[in-house]
Amino acid sequence: MGTGSRSRAEIGVISGFVLRMLRESIPLPQTGLAEHLGIDLGTLQGWESGRRPLGNVRTMDLLQLRRTMALLGADGVLLGWLDAAMDAERILTAVLRPLGNPADHPLAGWVQSRETAHLVAWAVRGITPPALRARAARSRRGPAPAGPQLGSADRADFFTHLRRTAESADRAGERGLLLRRQSLYLASYDPAPDAEDWAEQALRTMRPALALRDYTPRWIEARTAATVAARQGDPAPLRDFVEALARDQHSELANLAYWGYWLGSMPPTQPDDGFLHRPDPAAWNALHLFQQLVGSLHDAPGTLDLYVHSLHTLLSLHPWLPLADPAAARHLRERTAELLDAAFPSPVSRRDLESVHYRLQQTN
Repeated sequence: MGTGSRSRAEIGVISGFVLRMLRESIPLPQTGLAEHLGIDLGTLQGWESGRRPLGNVRTMDLLQLRRTMALLGADGVLLGWLDAAMDAERILTAVLRPLGNPADHPLAGWVQSRETAHLVAWAVRGITPPALRARAARSRRGPAPAGPQLGSADRADFFTHLRRTAESADRAGERGLLLRRQSLYLASYDPAPDAEDWAEQALRTMRPALALRDYTPRWIEARTAATVAARQGDPAPLRDFVEALARDQHSELANLAYWGYWLGSMPPTQPDDGFLHRPDPAAWNALHLFQQLVGSLHDAPGTLDLYVHSLHTLLSLHPWLPLADPAAARHLRERTAELLDAAFPSPVSRRDLESVHYRLQQTN
């Protein structure tokens, strides 16, 4: 869309690596899978290496690939990651090989999923997505890469180009806010020594939204500024944000709606942040959201305040959830007890932890 007559080399290493994991989950050698797919060995090797990106495969051929892999017994969870892998590659390609109008950038045209963001981080930082750690660690014969192998030059350049993307977001017009905030989130993975200082400068346009105490269209700016600051080591804005959440019902529901989208508890079909302006609890799967928030609690050291408060809100809205999944409720009860015994620094989180723990004890 809107990229003119120029072309660019597409990146395919993420979907290729996921395809390799799928093949090994069956398990089949490359020759065996190529035979089942009715393709030559070189084509399959090109897909797995990323030389021939899966994103360039015809829709019907890609559909047939999925169905054949499923029939052969491939890991169903991994099959569900193929779309996110191709989305992540679109983002990598757009950041590293920019073309055309910023409004056509994939970060400006769609609300990214957690899986997509985690796959980008895997390619540029080597951080394995938590949901794939066990699968990626499976033993293989001979030497094999531990994750998608993005070229060293591209890994070095990614965050430099991503900063430029965020800084030029105003050129995307009404899509600029989405482009900026999603670029800023991915930039929080930047290991450079000056990353925190750059993020602080970039967040200045969003920080005024933190002073707002009721829901406005700028609410998502406040959430982004607060969470990025927390990921960079400054918890104060996020704790202020959580305090404000507790005073406004629309903001509480918008927060759950965003979690629902981010954690896969509602279909990933939002082209912008408009769904937050009209948050509908019926739009997300409450049980799935509960399970995902509980399961992610151990991976959230910087944003623990937000996770705890979100669980408090969700359980207040749906008190039946612990009964629907006793195992998740037991895990959460044990985790909240651990946190309450620790020297937890946030008064608002201690209050929410006490409320959640009490509710879980009542349903035990």
